[in-house]
Amino acid sequence: MRCYFNGTLLSTVLPPVLGTEFVFGVLGNGLALWVFCFHMRPWKSSTVLLFNLAMADFFLNMALPFRAMYYISNIEWKFGHAMCNICLFMLALNRSGSTLFLMAIAVDRYMRVVHPHHPINSLSITKAIWGAFAMWLLTISLTVHVFHLKHVNTTRCESFMVDTEMHHNLNWHKFEFLLVFYVPVLVVLYCTFTIIGHLRRRQLAQQAKFRKALWFIIVVAVLFTVCYLPSNIAQLLIWIQTKQLVSKLPDSEVCSALEDLTIVFYITISLTYLNSVLDPIVYYFSSPVFKNICRKVFHLSQTDGGESIEVKTREKGSQSLSQL
Repeated sequence: MRCYFNGTLLSTVLPPVLGTEFVFGVLGNGLALWVFCFHMRPWKSSTVLLFNLAMADFFLNMALPFRAMYYISNIEWKFGHAMCNICLFMLALNRSGSTLFLMAIAVDRYMRVVHPHHPINSLSITKAIWGAFAMWLLTISLTVHVFHLKHVNTTRCESFMVDTEMHHNLNWHKFEFLLVFYVPVLVVLYCTFTIIGHLRRRQLAQQAKFRKALWFIIVVAVLFTVCYLPSNIAQLLIWIQTKQLVSKLPDSEVCSALEDLTIVFYITISLTYLNSVLDPIVYYFSSPVFKNICRKVFHLSQTDGGESIEVKTREKGSQSLSQL
């Protein structure tokens, strides 16, 4: 038996949240794509990763208005079964794509700071594009199952339904939801703490360019935590509590006992969409060129945009290592 909950609170809270995320997501990522496509020349391998992260956010922005209308209509889907699956696929594609590309960006910064002479730091644009293409194939393979989700209630458009039969709660969709968070977050945290330790051991953390590189990786780690951790904790708690309640209560009482926790999950999953608003902060910290263009657009004073953080990181890393 699937649990269907009263959506009064969700219909009140989520439409303005989703609407705000849509507006600022379109503005921020529209600016980012404009900068990447028309003002950043030449591209580097790191630029390819940032561009694809912005594209993942673009897919999310296309789905948010439909989700907002869904909640405005008191959780009644009015756009048909096919459009429901397309919308859910866009949401899943953004979630998986964003976490994988953020992980790749963290690894890229880790390699440039901790292993500045590694050949991967000189990866050609062509190879970087092929690498990004492979990541998209992986992302699509992880999320394409959304098109096969069955919606028993045709007025609902949800991919995370609580089921009182535990084996139905252990489906691939929920496993993939947890997988694409916990694996990347472990990698991001490893890169973050390794970079911090490396800079402290080399006594480089106070130098301006290294401080920027440090702030960048911290921003990625914080973004990961704020956007994705709450919903993943809520999903784990739902699974654990469902398992406990099914063994104690009759099926008719399980859903009511899980209602509050499920509503918390739906609210926290809206935080995952916040990544499309906050990702431009990653672009801003990652590239002096991107930063200067943004400052020019908003008529702010320019910063030193001569060399990229990565180049200076490699040069100073080389000098420091040669002095040891």
